[in-house]
Amino acid sequence: MIDTHTHLYAEEFDEDRKETIQRSLDKGINKFYLPAIDSESHEKMLQLETYYPGQIISMMGLHPCYVKPESWENELEIVKNYLDQRTFPAIGEIGIDLYWDKTTLDIQVKAFEQQIDWAIEKDLPIVIHTRESFDETFEVLERKKHPKLRGIFHCFSGDLEQAKHAIDLNFILGIGGVVTFKNGKIDQFLNEIPLDKIVLETDSPYLAPVPHRGKRNESSYLDLVAGKLVDIYGKDFSEIDRITTENAVTIFGN
Repeated sequence: MIDTHTHLYAEEFDEDRKETIQRSLDKGINKFYLPAIDSESHEKMLQLETYYPGQIISMMGLHPCYVKPESWENELEIVKNYLDQRTFPAIGEIGIDLYWDKTTLDIQVKAFEQQIDWAIEKDLPIVIHTRESFDETFEVLERKKHPKLRGIFHCFSGDLEQAKHAIDLNFILGIGGVVTFKNGKIDQFLNEIPLDKIVLETDSPYLAPVPHRGKRNESSYLDLVAGKLVDIYGKDFSEIDRITTENAVTIFGN
């Protein structure tokens, strides 16, 4: 299995990071993709990658919640320098978040568009963070439509229409712990989405699946997400694992 979105470098894992990763490896989760946040965490993220070569793989990008008026342009310069220095499997996580701060929408859009341009230029997928911002996110993606524009709607929590819209725009859905929540709602229509349009993720340490909801999430819980898809799609665990893993490999290219 592949965890397509996990913040293993987060401070929540500082006390037992090695053990947490080992628990995941023991469960057959053998690849982890780390989304970037901002320059304060880049070094920690990239250092962790060196300890598990070929298994822990960093993305690069500026998270929308860290698009601040006083620093966003400088942060984007840092992202661009990294993208020019080495290869990354994706630009992410990027996008629009209107849950925490609606006043920065204009610069969030500018940062999102700039990073989309780099993704198209470098032929990389993007990993999209969208919270209370589906309309605004789709508006940007429609405006930036391009044959090379593709990626993942990370932690998808929209409705069926939004899921289909994302897929029509050449994106697939990142499905995590929310699918196990009673009020998560996506479990009610997910079987209408082809399994080849889905990848698994945890977003750990956030959004732990049931029965760990409300506690620290970790990549070893990815099997609980896959297990829920077994119920939703009526397929064997091994088939869910195989198809979603193939999807991740297709998106990230390794």
